[in-house]
Amino acid sequence: MIIQTISIKSVTAAGMGTLSVFEAERDVPFAVKRIYYIHGAPEGVRRGGHAHKQLRQLLWCPYGSILIRLDDGHEKAEVLLNDPAKGLIVEHNMWREMLWQKTDSVLCVAADSYYDADDYIRDYEEFRRAVQAAGTED
Repeated sequence: MIIQTISIKSVTAAGMGTLSVFEAERDVPFAVKRIYYIHGAPEGVRRGGHAHKQLRQLLWCPYGSILIRLDDGHEKAEVLLNDPAKGLIVEHNMWREMLWQKTDSVLCVAADSYYDADDYIRDYEEFRRAVQAAGTED
């Protein structure tokens, strides 16, 4: 399944805003070891352009609008993150691109592993070869 979304629990208090929360290994199907966010990007910026060999992530956009393009080597899909109560699970071996639809949108990421530069696949053709090789191992 290329698109896996979750609803982030939210509680609104009249005149006081909304509290949103998710819990690792309950709402998100993995333990969270790293959280980071990208902000300050103008509309039209494209980020990502890579896959991970092992890393799994939850992406959500607490402010703004960011289009996520996914590609598992067989199927392509797009998900618009423009609701702070919507999260997107991105599995390993999934090529991703993030396109800012609104200036100053914020993309938050919760990851199941610590940073490892060797986990990245930054070349799309290398990604395609890896997906094909994994398909022949079944």
